Amino acid sequence: MKWEKIKDKYHSNLILTMKWSLFTTAFIFIILSAFSFFTYKTSTNAIVEKEQAHLNRTLDQMVQRLARSSDELTIREAVYYLKETNPRLKDEGNAETIEANLIQLNTFIAELSQPELSVFIYNTEKKLVFETRREDFQYIGHNKREISQKILGDRAGFVATTSIYSNKSNKKIGYVQLFYDLTSVHQIEKEILRTNMFMVILAVILSLIIGFFLSSYFLRPLKQITQTINIIKADPQTDVRMPEMHTKDEFADLVEVFNDMMDRMQRFIIQQQQFVEDVSHELRTPVAIIEGHLKMLNRWGKEDPEILEESLEASLQEIIRMKSLVQEMLDLSRVEQVEFQHQNDISYAKEVIHQTYNNFQLLYEDFTFILDDDLSHEVPVGIYRNHFEQLLIILLDNAVKYSRNRKEIHISVSSSLSYLEIAIQDFGEGISEEDIDRIFHRFYRVDKARSRQKGGNGLGLSIAKELVENYGGSVQVESSIGKGSIFRVYLPIKEETSEENLEE
Repeated sequence: MKWEKIKDKYHSNLILTMKWSLFTTAFIFIILSAFSFFTYKTSTNAIVEKEQAHLNRTLDQMVQRLARSSDELTIREAVYYLKETNPRLKDEGNAETIEANLIQLNTFIAELSQPELSVFIYNTEKKLVFETRREDFQYIGHNKREISQKILGDRAGFVATTSIYSNKSNKKIGYVQLFYDLTSVHQIEKEILRTNMFMVILAVILSLIIGFFLSSYFLRPLKQITQTINIIKADPQTDVRMPEMHTKDEFADLVEVFNDMMDRMQRFIIQQQQFVEDVSHELRTPVAIIEGHLKMLNRWGKEDPEILEESLEASLQEIIRMKSLVQEMLDLSRVEQVEFQHQNDISYAKEVIHQTYNNFQLLYEDFTFILDDDLSHEVPVGIYRNHFEQLLIILLDNAVKYSRNRKEIHISVSSSLSYLEIAIQDFGEGISEEDIDRIFHRFYRVDKARSRQKGGNGLGLSIAKELVENYGGSVQVESSIGKGSIFRVYLPIKEETSEENLEE
């Protein structure tokens, strides 16, 4: 049972590491094996070819020396002509000639004295007349010159055979057979093979170990992501995230995307929970009011026309407020999807602002609206037109609701290199410092009694803030109690690439 727990804990972490390690080890094994085999074959072939060339050269020299004999080869003839140097050099008596003569003789004797080389000379009847080793091998060649690998006795080696013809009479005078023992060469081949195998095995072991640690190191972010996901799975509200990586590679990008995704998911979860909590809380009051009036009417109020009218009017007001609340909540829910649906949309600032300004002048004739437009030309901003209008309506409607005696609203518009600034100022109640940070919270109202009388649900500013931030902008508030408030909105300016991006 304990082993199963350990296995389950580390299985997901080790399986990819082991796969990576085994794959790289297998790849290295194949490459090294092919390289070692190529090296082994090249080296051994080079050694064998070198020995074969030496044997071929020795055979040439023996044929050249023995061919000077005019008689059939005997042990005396063989020894005499093998020792004798070139007659042409022998007749010349200067020091350089003698030195060259001795060098040639010493080189030839050295070649015949090799421990691996056995020399056999036969007469024309293929009877052995001379040998450098007591092997007593029969002549196995033919008249033609042959060099091949064969086994003589219990040893394998090169066998070189040829017939000897006299230079003087051009008659066959005997045969020569050379045997070069390849035992030492085979030992060298075995050593090379053993060394290559050892190096391959050592390289495989080292690659397996190094590959395991390297894969563990490079896959560490993946393991951390798995652990983080498990922690979030156990506690969806946790703030645990992947630590920032400074490697500037694919894993760093993955960590950044992962953390952003988890932040969004957690934000959506929190928003969903908050949505349910806020709606249930806000709907509780109108439902209770309607229920109270219906119960009162059911008991005795329906007999009294005045109470009946009052209850029906109050219930209708609460239903209208519930309707407004549901619509605003739907608007807020749609705003949260802005970055997926309208991220490339563009609106014209002057057109939308002037149109909204004119509409409010018609709606609120008792208010004075002052527009200070510093835009010299039309400015495209990155926001869906309907959302732009909704944003302005929320802020202007909020300014109208909370104005007091001085019914005056100032609207100013200006632009910088990258942002459009809209400032909406009222001269109403103002907001205290402790409330400024909370006015954008859902359902928050500074004065709940006055806000309820004016029909507010506390969602307008929350919708406005969500709209602006989802389009890459920001909202700032300046306020003073009894003097009014200024809401500053900053929206990103975008280059217009196509008329299709403009939502009419």
